[in-house]
Amino acid sequence: MLTALLGATGVLALLTLVPGPDMAIVTKRAVTRGRGDGLATVAGIAVGLLIWGALTVAGLAALLAASAEVYLVVKLAGAAYLCLLGLRALLQPGAEPADERPGVGAGGAWRTGLVANVLNPKIAVFYTGLLPALAPPGLRPAVGMALLVLVHVLLTVLWLGTYVYVLSRAGRFFARPRVRRVLDRTTGVVLIGFGVRVATT
Repeated sequence: MLTALLGATGVLALLTLVPGPDMAIVTKRAVTRGRGDGLATVAGIAVGLLIWGALTVAGLAALLAASAEVYLVVKLAGAAYLCLLGLRALLQPGAEPADERPGVGAGGAWRTGLVANVLNPKIAVFYTGLLPALAPPGLRPAVGMALLVLVHVLLTVLWLGTYVYVLSRAGRFFARPRVRRVLDRTTGVVLIGFGVRVATT
């Protein structure tokens, strides 16, 4: 069982390291608002993964993955949200959105990470399609999948948390207005690109 768990952890680690919308969102929040906001975004992402994990163990995520109509609705909502974040960064480079006022930024960051993951139906497909095959033998399927969800969440928090720390070390560089504008525009294009890909895949 230990060998199977280590193998599954390796697969999950490789998937975690692949850049995606989460990394783009974390980059935006960490660079514009600092380490605290970046970590709050990571926390929201982790909660979103836990929600999908709970739905997967309960069997509800499989229903979403099997229903083309429901999947399409969630997919388009997620794509629209990513495009909205991207457009905001493009149209107002260097500006602070309304949810980033002093004292409420961390909450806005947490919600951003949470919503981006809850509206990502590909996580449901990933969990329902891959976790059963990776679940360690000798455990009940639900227990094995729950264990792998926790491993995936832990890997995600460690990876993105380390990434936030690295970004925060270069805070002075990213604090320059010109650099922030360039980064916002770049992040905006990346988020819109992810949104379009989610909508058309």
